Parts: sequence; structure tokens; C-alpha cells
Amino acid sequence: MRIRLESVGCRLNTGELQALGAALQGRGHRLVGPGEPADLCIVNTCTVTAVAGHRSRQTVRQLRRANPDAVVVATGCLAELEPDSVARSGADHVVGTRDKDHLPDLLIRSGLLPLLPEDRVEDAAKVSLGGHTRAFVKVQDGCDNHCAYCVVRVARGPGRSRDADAVVDELCSLRARGVLEAVLTGVHLGSYGHDRGQREGLASLVERILAETTLPRIRLSSLEPWDVGDRLLGLFSDRRLLPHLHLPLQSGCDATLGRMARKCSQADFTRLVNTARRLIPGVSVSTDVMVGFPGETDAEFAESVGFVERMAFSRIHVFRFSPRTGTPAATMPNPPSSTTVAARAARVREVARRHQEEFHRRFLGRTVEVLWEGSDRVGSARRWSGLTPNYIRVIFETDAPHDLANRVIATELLALVPGGLAGRPAPTPDHVPPDTR
Repeated sequence: MRIRLESVGCRLNTGELQALGAALQGRGHRLVGPGEPADLCIVNTCTVTAVAGHRSRQTVRQLRRANPDAVVVATGCLAELEPDSVARSGADHVVGTRDKDHLPDLLIRSGLLPLLPEDRVEDAAKVSLGGHTRAFVKVQDGCDNHCAYCVVRVARGPGRSRDADAVVDELCSLRARGVLEAVLTGVHLGSYGHDRGQREGLASLVERILAETTLPRIRLSSLEPWDVGDRLLGLFSDRRLLPHLHLPLQSGCDATLGRMARKCSQADFTRLVNTARRLIPGVSVSTDVMVGFPGETDAEFAESVGFVERMAFSRIHVFRFSPRTGTPAATMPNPPSSTTVAARAARVREVARRHQEEFHRRFLGRTVEVLWEGSDRVGSARRWSGLTPNYIRVIFETDAPHDLANRVIATELLALVPGGLAGRPAPTPDHVPPDTR
């Protein structure tokens, strides 16, 4: 069966779709990309903001139009909270978050997915990542926080941790398939193990991964600041654990953080970032900043943007507050006007652009290992794109017939380009790590 998979939203959604793709391929089905006809289309939806919800419905509509004879299945957070709107967008079947992990079996039982004979089943080592180089591995789902603006907790339910043995086994399987970098993901990644009474469960899991797998690169996705302790930070002394921390701030004003029900303050965040920068050479500290939260005054915003300036983040995801039905913030008074919110977002984005450039500039002239992910054509040349360990996007344009895909290669960082750095593979073979395939 020809199956098209699409994901909207976070890395966790991407990881879930990669796992689903591997399960479907393992059962003998074929994944297809844009422009190829499909018999079955599956969309992993998102509802963290109104924009994400719109994109999810739009993706369903586009797949419906492009594949009029296919069965379209929608799952994920928007499917859980707004099944009727997703169905009206063109989904034949809507599957909520609680059944998502069992989707292949559910599709087989409903007769939507044929159960193929054993000789059609793929060897696990041959299963692809659906066009991705890095593997996103879900180790945790759900959330027990009560941030006032967030609807994901409602959609995903309470925090639940995967068995550590299963995580280690999956990572070993990924390495056997040639994967060089795995990103550990979760709705509330830092709470891994809390549901099992393990207060430092994530640190324990990472210790096992470093001890029991041979993956060259392990990356952590978003971590709430209050979950990052000295034990976890100490693990970054192993170069396989990549020096990048994404720590959602949301606001740099303590009063706004209080209304958001965030369990962090300026002082806490400052201590954490200073400690991380002291212990982890070259660490990239990125963040999320929300503007326009109800009650955010000019003075509060000024305090927030001033704190962001002082933190000098390497990267900032700036987004506007989006009221989500079922959250306390949706009914809070005094939301700033749309004009004010747009101006504030532009201000934070300018701060973000400047500090990102300053961070990138620090690495000019260095030679670092880059995982090259893929390329596109620019005229007669190919433009390759990859990531440094500390999450700097590197671009290399060449007319030569290089094949850099899924290789970790020592790369000279040469010049600033929008959003990253231009580089080229180091000229001497001695710089190429011995096991890059």
C-alpha cells in the first residue's frame, strides 16, 4: 500500500510519525512523498496555537484534494480536541491521541490497512526515516504542568514515560540502520521517570543511553528550566551528548510568569543559564518567548525584553499568545491589542536576530563536525545543509558531485549567512571521523 505521512507542529509529532512510518514499512507498505499518488494519507495534527490548528486543517484539505481516492486519517492533538472540524476538513477517520501509538493495529482491525504476508515484511535495518537524517525518538508523553496558556496537557493527558529498555533498544536499532543522531523528545521531556518515582529519571536514561548505545550524537529537545539539574548538566562532558539546551522562557517578567503559572523566575533562569555556559563549552542556549499574554503591560514587556537582551540567546522562537479553549488564559482580561502584539513580536525578533548573529560569529574560522542532512539544487550547483553539535545551521554550495548525506564531516566555518554559517568540508582527510556512514 502507498502511504503518505505528514506532520504539523513539534519535534514530538515528527518523532511519532517517524516511528509510525517505520512500523508501516516494517509491515511491507511503501511510504510516498509529495507528488506521488497515495492510497492512505495520515496527518499528525497540532493545536498548540490557532496557527498550528489552521495549518493542520489545511494539510488535511491539501491531501484530500491531491488524493481524492485515498483514505485520509487524521490523528494528534487537534484531532483529539476538535474532531468535528478535522473531519469537515476532509478526514475520513479521526483518531485521538490516546490511540495514536496503536494506529497500525487500529487501521488493520478497521480494514483500512491490509495485513501483508510475511515475505512482504521489511528487514528493520532497511526501514528509512521518511527523508529525515536525524531520528526523533519519543521517550515521554503527556504533561502534569498547568501552564495557564497550554492546551497540550488537555490533549495529551498526564505524563507517561516509556520503558528505558524500549528506548535503548530503539536507539540500537536506529544505529544499525545507519542513523548518526537521535533527538530525545517528549511533551515534558524533563519529567521522564517522574510517573515512576524517579525524580532524576531523564539523567538516568541519558546515562544508560551513553553507556549502552553507540550512537555518535545524542540531542535533547525542549527542557523546562526547573527540570535541569547538576547531574544532567554534568553528562554533557561526554561529547556524544550535544551541547544544545532549548529552555522555554515564555516571558522575562516575573509578574507575567506568575500569571502564566510558570514554575520559574528570572533569578532561577539566570542561575541555570550561567551554570550551563560555565560547564558546557560552546553550548547553545535557545528559548521560546511569548508576546501578548493577557495583562502584559508596556512595563512588563519592557522588563521581559530587557531580560532577553541580557540572556543573549543563540536562537529564539518568538510567537504570539493564542487563546485556546479549555485553558485559564483564554478567559483572562486585558489582552493587548493585535497592533501592540505585532510590534512587540517584531522587537523580540530583532533582539533574537542580533544575538543569533553574535553567537554564530564566535565560531567563524573554526573547524567543527557537521552532520550533513541533505541538499537542494541552486542553478547548476547543489546546496548542502547540516548542523553543528551546538545547532548552528551550516550551508555548503558546490558544483562538485559530493555526496555528503548522513555523514559527519569536519567542516570549516567561513562566513555568516542568514540563519547560520557558510562552510566547506575540511580539505584534509585526517579531519573526517572514521565512522561517518
